[in-house]
Amino acid sequence: MSQSPSPLPRSAFTRRGFLAATATATAAGVAATACSGDAEPVQRPPGVPMGPYTKKSTATEVLGEVDLSGRTALVTGVTSGLGLESMRVLAARGARVLGTGRTLEKARAACASVGAGCVPLELELESLESVRACAQAVIALGLPLDILMCNAGIMALPELEQVNGLEKQFAVNHLGHFLLVNRLLGAVQAAPQGRVVVVSSSAYKWAPPEGIEFDNLSGARDYTPNKAYGQSKTANGLFSLELARRLAGTRATSNSINPGPVDTNLSRHYPAWQRRVMGLIAGFFIKPVEVGAATQCYVAAHPAVAGVSGHYFEDCNPVIPGGQMTNAALAQQLWEKSAALCGVYLT
Repeated sequence: MSQSPSPLPRSAFTRRGFLAATATATAAGVAATACSGDAEPVQRPPGVPMGPYTKKSTATEVLGEVDLSGRTALVTGVTSGLGLESMRVLAARGARVLGTGRTLEKARAACASVGAGCVPLELELESLESVRACAQAVIALGLPLDILMCNAGIMALPELEQVNGLEKQFAVNHLGHFLLVNRLLGAVQAAPQGRVVVVSSSAYKWAPPEGIEFDNLSGARDYTPNKAYGQSKTANGLFSLELARRLAGTRATSNSINPGPVDTNLSRHYPAWQRRVMGLIAGFFIKPVEVGAATQCYVAAHPAVAGVSGHYFEDCNPVIPGGQMTNAALAQQLWEKSAALCGVYLT
C-alpha cells in the first residue's frame, strides 16, 4: 500500500465497487472506524491502569525507558510487518528474541536483519507437527519465557481453504497459537512475570453473531473471507480470556490486543484493484508498522501493566470489546473444542 497506485479498472469507481472495497478494508481491520473504535463510545474496564500513550505512539517510544536485559521473548511471524518491528524493538531494549518464520531460511534472514540477540525458529502454524517441534526446540533451550507474543496470521483468503478439515484462518490464526502457548506454558510460568500477548483485531465485529460457529469450523457452509477472518480474531480474544482465567493466582498473565489499521502485507489476498483503492486512502488512517506494533510491545513489556490479565488493548490502553469477545462461557467452550482438535499434540 505504500507504493504508487496503478490505474484502477473502471469497475472500481462504481458505487458497488467502492462499497465492496470499503467493506473488505473494514473487515480486515484497516478502516479507521472499525479499528480505532471511534464509531462508538470507548468503554474502559474498571481498575486497569491507563497509560500516557496514544494511537500515534511508536513501539520504540512506549518502551523507551524499559530495560529488557536478561529477558527472553518469543514472537511468531517475524519475517515482516508487526512481528519484525516487535522483534526489533524488544531486541533494542536488550531482550533475547526467539523469532519464528514459516521456514527457517526466512526466520534466519529476519533475525540477521535485527542482530545477534535474535534466534530463528521454524514454525508453520497450520501444521500441528511443526508447532509441536517448534515448542520442543524452545523448551530445549532451557530458558523461561518472559514474553510469548502470538503475532503471526493470515487474512481474508479469497476462496475456502482447509487444513485437516478446518477453515484455514481458524487453523492458523487460532489453533496453531493455542497449541504453541499450551506447549510453552511451563516456560512462561517459569519467568518472574511471564506475559502472553495475543494479537486479535477489531475485525471480531465481522464474526458470525454467535462468535464461533462450532458446527461450521470447516467453513464449508456459506464461506466468506471476512466472516472467517472475524471468527478467527474472535477466537484469538476468547482464547486469551480463558487463558487468563486459568492463569489466575499465578505470576503469568494473558491479554489480547488490536493493533489497529496497519500498513503490512496482511491484505495481500485481496483483489489487486481493492488493494489499489485502499492504497489511495491509506494515508488518512493507516498506521506505519512502527506505530502499529506499539500496543503489543506495550502489553508485552511495559511495567505499567505488570499483573494485568484478561483484557483487550488498543492504542496502548485497555478497552472493553463488543461482540462475543467477553463471553466467558464461550471462551471455555472454545478452549475445550480446541484441546480436542489438537488431540495428542497437546500432551
